[in-house]
Parts: sequence; structure tokens; C-alpha cells
Amino acid sequence: MAKKDKTYQSALHEKDGIDPPKTLSKDSAISIKSKRQKQPSVDDLVEGITSGNITALSRAITLVESTNKAHTDKARNIITACLPYANKSIRIGITGVPGVGKSTFIEAFGTYLTSIGKKVAVLAVDPSSTLSKGSILGDKTRMEDLVKDENAFIRPSPSGNSLGGVARKTRETIVLCEAAGFDIIIIETVGVGQSETTVHSMVDFFLLLKLAGAGDELQGIKRGIIEMADAIIINKADGSNLKAAKSAKVEFNRALHLYPSKASGWSPKVTLCSALKKVGIADAWNLIKDYCEITTSNQYFEHNRNNQNKFWLLQTIDEHLKSNFYESPKIKLELQKQIDLVEAGKTTPFAAAEYLLSL
Repeated sequence: MAKKDKTYQSALHEKDGIDPPKTLSKDSAISIKSKRQKQPSVDDLVEGITSGNITALSRAITLVESTNKAHTDKARNIITACLPYANKSIRIGITGVPGVGKSTFIEAFGTYLTSIGKKVAVLAVDPSSTLSKGSILGDKTRMEDLVKDENAFIRPSPSGNSLGGVARKTRETIVLCEAAGFDIIIIETVGVGQSETTVHSMVDFFLLLKLAGAGDELQGIKRGIIEMADAIIINKADGSNLKAAKSAKVEFNRALHLYPSKASGWSPKVTLCSALKKVGIADAWNLIKDYCEITTSNQYFEHNRNNQNKFWLLQTIDEHLKSNFYESPKIKLELQKQIDLVEAGKTTPFAAAEYLLSL
């Protein structure tokens, strides 16, 4: 048998790394690496946000959305520093069933607003994958023109398993966007579940998008959603669907007359639009302007925001108490014991809950 060549090497042999170019010193390479790893300070981010720097705004929102304690503390300091620059926008909530054309409408609406000199931020409360926890809808990919607009900012936030958690983060993101100089904050909801109620509690004007000719008229006469709406816009009112849209407008107007007057002194309106053809978009903005004019003059606008702040104060306390309870090492240990007892039929859920709360 022939003797093996000593120079033979396995195909799995790892080669030496490539040397850096001679023109780049080792000190320079280390310096570049350290600059990449350096995180901006609170002051740097606040300065960037208040000067309208989108990168600084995006980084700050990432900190707000993080569950890391160090990030949470940093985010809290940023929000506190940004508060004096906030509360100078109009906050608009937009909802509607999936397929109603929310993204198309928001893109057309946002583009119209930037064309008249407004700065628009779109915060989309996106449904999340139960597997990867990432956003499913991906609003940035559905608003191709608006995302390129230098006066627009789009930020999808996966809702995850906790609607309360994403609501808190969305409210804090609103403050950051306002500090960055955005005049209009649009919050898009998933259009299913309790997200409408949550978003309604953080906006000035609540807009409901509807469809005609798709059985959606009956869906619209649900008490809760109609009571919250400040305006109903029937989308896709074009072509062969225009006649059905006009008929639906009459039906919704009749439904609105059955509800008591709003505390704002505003009477909800119903209009038609075709977001695809950009028809009726200016009318939607005129409605919102009229609403703001009326509610500002009768002090309801400020009164509503104060009530929302009180509501979110109590909600935040509830969330903290709940979080602290479940994070307690003693509760974690005893909770599993009580679950086992309940499953074995040796105690009731109510008795187990009372015992855990008494610890």
C-alpha cells in the first residue's frame, strides 16, 4: 500500500483568514468596529428625534418595543425628554374589516396630506404570526409609494399575544413621532377583535372604512363600532360598485340617526371614496378638519385627551400589578401547585386564586 502524502489535507480543513489590506492599519479596523458597536445615548437620540432624524426615531421606537429591562429604562428616559415636544398633532384611528382597503386608503390619504405640506406617521398595529411572532401583513410592502415619501414614516408593530402591551407601546410611539415633528399620526388597526376599542382610546378622530355590496352593511349596524365612529367612509365606490355604495350611504345615515348625540357635539358623517382612484380623499380630510374645529372651540378635544391619559394611567397600573404578580418567584412556584390541585379536582379555581392573591 502506497504511503500517504504528508501534505494531504481534509476537505474540512479551515483556511487562514484573509489579511486586511495594507492601507488599513489594525488601529483603524478596531476603531471602525468599536464605532459600529457603540450605541447612541439618550441625549443623542432625543436630539436626533427633535431635529426630525428618522434613524434616531426608529432606534428609539425599537427601544420602546423591546422587553429588555435596560432598553425599557432607556426608552422611558427618552419619552420623558420628548414629552415637552409632543401633543401637537392630530391622531386619527382607522379601522375596517380585512379587505376593505385600509392600506390603499391610508396610502392615498397620506400622500394627499404630504402634498399639502403635512408630515404623516403611520403606526400599524399588525396581527402577528403565532409561530414567529412577526408581523403578518407587512404594511411597508403594501404602501410602496408612501414609504418612499420623505415626509412620511411607516412603522408596523406586531401585536403579539398582548393587545394591552402593543397599545402601551403605540401610545409611547405616538409621543416620539410628535416630538419628531409629525403633524398627523394615523393608527391602523387589524379590524378584528378588541383592537378598535383600544385604538379608539388613544386617538382624536376615529374613522370606520366600510364596503358596499359585500354584505358589510349589516356588519356596520353593530352598536359598538357605530358608536365609536366619528365618520364612516364607504371605500371602493367606483365603477359598477358606485350605485351600491350610494345605497349603503343612505342606510348608514339612517343607522346613525338612531344613536344618541356624541359628547363631542359632532354629528358623525358618511361619505364615499375610491382610494384606488384617489376620489373623495380630500373630502375625508375636510371632515377631520371640521371635527377638530368644532371640538377645539367647545374644549372637547383637550377634555378627551385628558380622559384618555387618565384611562391609560389606570391601565398601566393594572399591567404593572399583573406583571409583578406573575414574575414573583413565589407565585411561579405556587401557581403550578394550584393548577395541579385544580386539575385533580382538589380545589376550585376561585379558592386557588384567592390563595395565590393572599401570598
